[in-house]
Amino acid sequence: MDIARMIDQSLLKPDVIRQQIEQLCLEGRKYNFFSLCVNPVWVSLCKRMLYESTVKICTVSGFPLGASKPEVKVKEAEIAVGDGADEIDMVMNIGALKTGDFMLVEEDILVVRKAIGKDKILKVIIEAGVLTNTEKVKATQIVKACGADFVKTCTGFGFGDATVEDVKLLRKIAGESLGVKASGGIRDYQTALSLIQAGANRIGTSSGVKIVEQSLSVE
Repeated sequence: MDIARMIDQSLLKPDVIRQQIEQLCLEGRKYNFFSLCVNPVWVSLCKRMLYESTVKICTVSGFPLGASKPEVKVKEAEIAVGDGADEIDMVMNIGALKTGDFMLVEEDILVVRKAIGKDKILKVIIEAGVLTNTEKVKATQIVKACGADFVKTCTGFGFGDATVEDVKLLRKIAGESLGVKASGGIRDYQTALSLIQAGANRIGTSSGVKIVEQSLSVE
């Protein structure tokens, strides 16, 4: 298993500076991660630095709370795609889900899906740490019905980490047609491996270099 090709190496903190993004791109090329996940302001820089690379560019929309209006998420995603993003990780309207306003949750996802087109990957973050199991099931069902490509566990911004139990649940509902991205608190190879074995087919982490190095030492 080439674990690097399952990793979205992420650098999303608010205090990130240009030199860190440049270093991220160098690491992306060296380790051949599936993608680099950065805040929208850095997408165009990554596009230039990853020229002719197989590493994709991922960015976020409505991040990290999901409480932006649908048209704001659409504009953010459209600009990011225009700047060179290949994948959009949007945060679901979590408050609407917990309220039971499923039509708003669906609209939120559908308008972003339409705006970025079918050739771009759309992942929907459900922030599993603040949901009941019943809500996780409903959220995954909505994500699947709206034509997204992945359901993603967490933002990694302090609302809970990815767990084996959540990934197993999401995979059960997702079936084989919807990807499952585990994200949040994944800092070593064994944690990443346990989540992959539970059903994740993408890992979001800021510890990708460490995870890949550890995987090489076990092989």
